[in-house]
Amino acid sequence: MTNKNNKIQQWQNPLIYLLAFSSGFCIMGIELLGGRILAPFFGSSVHIWGSIITVFMLSLSFGYLAGGKLSTKSASLNRYGMIFICAGITVLPVAFSSQWVMEPIFLAIEDSRYGSLVASMALFFIPTVILGMISPYSVRLLVTDKNKSGQVAGFLYFVSTLGSALGTIITSFYLVLLFEVNDIITVFSSILVALGISAMLFNRLNQKNKVNVSNEINQQGAAHE
Repeated sequence: MTNKNNKIQQWQNPLIYLLAFSSGFCIMGIELLGGRILAPFFGSSVHIWGSIITVFMLSLSFGYLAGGKLSTKSASLNRYGMIFICAGITVLPVAFSSQWVMEPIFLAIEDSRYGSLVASMALFFIPTVILGMISPYSVRLLVTDKNKSGQVAGFLYFVSTLGSALGTIITSFYLVLLFEVNDIITVFSSILVALGISAMLFNRLNQKNKVNVSNEINQQGAAHE
């Protein structure tokens, strides 16, 4: 039983890296799709992309702060999974409500620069803040030796940024040519929720095996007595 528990523990870090990679993929995929979503109302000029990038960078910065603070309070895979589920849930409305969110903004703000900025905030601020929480929370779960914290954080950001790079190229080169934007957003949302559930299930399995190991040790102790 102890060997089985050790094997489960060995899979925790690869799972966290996989989730961080996937979150990076989804973040950049959603950011790229933001340009397609805003284009029918505000166009696709450079200041539209400036608005989108500004909102995503600002949102991620708040997410890093929030994730770092949350990770100091009894960090666990269960809470980690909840971050993914919340991100997936808040991303989903982008696929179904972007039209009625952008239309009143477009009519109220004549300057497309500020209109696109407000629309980007309305659509992407909350889900991107939640997605930004993933990286610092991942570092907290991965770091067990403070002497290796820099190395762990560096590798995590390498994995996450690699996911962002692949998310950028796959979304822009292939997904937008094969599928509708709303369908891609829905898939990203579903992936995030599925990843969150997988983290929570892994945590439950891990806790269950810890209890079994503890019971086994107690039984062996009682037998020796």
